[in-house]
This record gives sequence, C-alpha cells and structure tokens, in this order.
Amino acid sequence: MLKTPPGTSEYLMYRDESANPPAIVCVVGKTTLGYQLRAIDDLHDWLEKQGDWVPLGAADEQKPAAPGTVEAWGRSEDNPVGGWYGLKKGLRGRFGMYMPPLLEALGLAELEHNPRNNRMRAL
Repeated sequence: MLKTPPGTSEYLMYRDESANPPAIVCVVGKTTLGYQLRAIDDLHDWLEKQGDWVPLGAADEQKPAAPGTVEAWGRSEDNPVGGWYGLKKGLRGRFGMYMPPLLEALGLAELEHNPRNNRMRAL
C-alpha cells in the first residue's frame, strides 16, 4: 500500500513478473493500471542523470505532460522503451503520480509531499 505524493489517496502496487511484459500493477479504487516493471530501474537511472530535483507533472493520458517532468519522461520517445511505460491504452498516464512513491518506498528516491507541485530526486 502506498500513498500519492500529497498523501491524499492510498493505492496498491505489486509486481507481476508473469505478465508479458513483466509489469507493476497499480490498483487505485476500482481502476487497475499497469506499468512496465523495468520502469523502476529506468526511472531511477534517469533521475540519477538529472542530478537534482525533477517535477512530477502527473497527468492523465489524454492531457499533455509538462516538459522536463517525470510524467513527460514516462511517455517520451527518448526513454529506454521509446514511449509509454503505461500498458493499458486509455490508462497509460499518471506515471508521475503513482511511480514516484514506489521508488521512495524502495529507497531509490526522495520525494516531496506537498499539496501540489511535488518533485523527486534519486538517492
């Protein structure tokens, strides 16, 4: 069980290594999202290269992601998977909302917990 960066909502994340591709399953209320499992290491590597705080920029798939944010990187053709880490079309966004608390829980990143405009950086 994790909480969103502002601490306003709880959600469940777990690994499903039997999925194709291996996935991180994210259950938010009655909605289930999925992200490629490799996103954990790829995001951590990217954050290390940034060398400082990066804004999260969480956005739904249908909304554009602000440049330079975790959300934008999670959709970028320049990331290691060449696009979306999200696995379910229509529900591929919110990478910048749900992945950062997981990296924090795994001890890979530091995350701000303000009401809005949170940032993260690699540890």
